[in-house]
Amino acid sequence: MKMGRRNDKGKRLVGRAIARAIVWLMLPVLVFLVLNSDYMPQVPLQATTLYLVAHAPPSSASSEKTAVHGTPSPATSKQTPGEAPPSPATLTSDQTPGEAVHGPPSPATSDQTPVMAVDAPPSPVASRDEKPGDIVGANKSQGELTRQGDTEATAPRSKSICDFSSERTDICAMQGDVRMHGKSATVYIVLASDDSYRPENGTVKIRPYPRKSEEGTMHSIREVTIRWSGLEDVPRCTVTHDVPAVVFSTGAYLDNFFHAMTDGIIPLFNTVREYEGRVQLVVTDYNRKWVDKFQGILGALSIYPVIDFDADDKVRCFPSVQVGTEGHKEMGIIPALSRKGYTMTDFRAFLRSVYSLKREWSVPVNRTSSDRPRLLMVLRRNSRAFANEAEAVSAATEVGFEVVLGAPEALSDMARFAEVVNSCDVMVGVHGAGLTNLVFLPRNATLVQIVPWGGMSWGSNAAFGAPSADMGLRYVQYETTAEETTLKYKYPKEHAIFTDVASIKRQGYHVTWELFLNGQNITLDIDRYKGVLQKIYQDSILVDPSFN
Repeated sequence: MKMGRRNDKGKRLVGRAIARAIVWLMLPVLVFLVLNSDYMPQVPLQATTLYLVAHAPPSSASSEKTAVHGTPSPATSKQTPGEAPPSPATLTSDQTPGEAVHGPPSPATSDQTPVMAVDAPPSPVASRDEKPGDIVGANKSQGELTRQGDTEATAPRSKSICDFSSERTDICAMQGDVRMHGKSATVYIVLASDDSYRPENGTVKIRPYPRKSEEGTMHSIREVTIRWSGLEDVPRCTVTHDVPAVVFSTGAYLDNFFHAMTDGIIPLFNTVREYEGRVQLVVTDYNRKWVDKFQGILGALSIYPVIDFDADDKVRCFPSVQVGTEGHKEMGIIPALSRKGYTMTDFRAFLRSVYSLKREWSVPVNRTSSDRPRLLMVLRRNSRAFANEAEAVSAATEVGFEVVLGAPEALSDMARFAEVVNSCDVMVGVHGAGLTNLVFLPRNATLVQIVPWGGMSWGSNAAFGAPSADMGLRYVQYETTAEETTLKYKYPKEHAIFTDVASIKRQGYHVTWELFLNGQNITLDIDRYKGVLQKIYQDSILVDPSFN
């Protein structure tokens, strides 16, 4: 009987041992299930800063933004020290205890090594697959991602288009892995096998200024070299941008207001407006005075500071680069040639927005009221000035206009003068850069261009007459006679200046400039001038005062 009890006791001991063994065997499984369940409690990280080091494919600029030094990219939830991670902490099978993971990898980065939480302030830590120095630092205010050393395992597919057909400008646009080194004036494209554009020797040179037909002008513009080559032949990126870049020049004639608009601002607007500020402007032949003067416009076209291409020693990488801007004609845009179909109406609306101009339209005034249409006289001092300025002002006042004088010193403050121009219904001036302010006139206003003596009709009309129609303006061209030029006091009536203007112009543009542009002033025939103004005045008032 005792033997039976011993056997029963032994069986119970064996059963308990088996049960304990089963429990110990099951315990790791239970722990694993709990740790991987969604009910795992979250424990706040106390006084810990997350320094993320992620493996972003080099082919994607936007992916590179996920690897930052303490600065979350748009794809990363913002976190301050002490906050719990946005998703449950997870231990992966190859992690050692104590490594906290900042959430599971997103589908786009499922092949990334888990990111470690490191006590601040650590030195940059390379992930398992990265070599030391492969850290990407983001600077969103500059629109750039700084990187030290590229992994560059796979280059983006390149796509290039170069257009040399225009008589006005050459343009090359490149997409893919595009790198730029300003000091050497070189743009590199990592060539893909399926890139449809392959220059014969792998190199193209462009001077990014829209006066291609003027050989002398173009020689003053810095040449930019574009090279297509393999990954092993291009310099490593030191700065990576996630926006497109456009390279243009502020050299040649851009100190002149007319050229600043027709060669600079208008082609730039036509090229970059579509990016709505998310574009990097890169300037060669850097003109600080020009950049400062047009900072309001440049700031409205790009939210990033302009880069001085000539002084830049960094290797900047972009998803796309265009060298050259899309200029079509003098003071104008041809909508059929514009990629987005922009017009000069669009451009003028943009300027009204930049300078907060109030008037879109010039409307006739009621002559029974005290209101009078406003006439702006753009004045010059050194050449092509009104020799009888006071009489011209009196004539306009007698006709019925409120006369506003635009002296050269007033033109220097462009923002302020833009408001003055926009408040007027008529603008009068001798052919010259000051008439470029017509871009600020309200629609349906009138431009009166006084054309100097010397066969200047065609050029004057091309510069301001034809563009006026594109801007929704009325245009009057007042041709100066031989009696109205002060050249009559310098040369006899029999001189070729009066009898054979064509022979003078054949001597070259420098002679034309010195004699007809820089060498004369205008004494208006007041009766004739007054007659022109009377016709314009009739269009500036209501014929029937009862009509609203």
